[in-house]
Amino acid sequence: MSIKNSDRLIFAVDVPEVEQAKDLVNQLGQSVDFFKIGMELMMTGDYFELLDWLVERDKKVFVDLKLFDVPATVSKAIKRLSKRGAYFTTIHGNQSMMEAAAAEKGDLKLLAVTALTSLDRGDLDDLGFDCAVEDLVISRAKRAYESGVDGIVASGLELPSIRKAVEDKILIVTPGIRPVENRQTDDQKRVVTVERAFQDGADYIVVGRPIQNADNPREAAELIQESISNSI
Repeated sequence: MSIKNSDRLIFAVDVPEVEQAKDLVNQLGQSVDFFKIGMELMMTGDYFELLDWLVERDKKVFVDLKLFDVPATVSKAIKRLSKRGAYFTTIHGNQSMMEAAAAEKGDLKLLAVTALTSLDRGDLDDLGFDCAVEDLVISRAKRAYESGVDGIVASGLELPSIRKAVEDKILIVTPGIRPVENRQTDDQKRVVTVERAFQDGADYIVVGRPIQNADNPREAAELIQESISNSI
């Protein structure tokens, strides 16, 4: 699959209000062409108006709602969403649910969540998973491929093992990206740099706070785009 380098950076629009989201998109201008909108914005009631607004401006949109329910319900939700112009969406469940969703996705690309980048070994113990994070991620990556899902969301720390297990058969979108000069403390536990993510096999990266909290968000995005071009 051919991917434009400029599309490989997905900006996570993690703000509470739609107008703030639009302001950020306008600030970034042509430095970002792909935007992730998630659950906080969904709660505003204007989520789909924002989705339409982005699509009208020729932006790619990643609807990150991590759909999780019985297979029939998820498949119906995917069928409706597939008509809204989104590019990616996330699902978070077992193989039968992924298969049902894949059957209704149309041109919408499905991403299966493997293990959230906020989780570490201790968190998996709390959740009842008696395995290493890497083993869980590889198992879910294989199941996603077998289910007809287009790709997965996975931490950069597991990229080499995933690529060894599934080669180039699925897309990998990697959150938890932190530029070297911007390693702030936050809730992400399994993070990597831009360069390492692409060297280890990521197709796309998701970046939020390092851009949003920068003194000049557009300049920060442009620097990341430059790092991507130098890493591909």
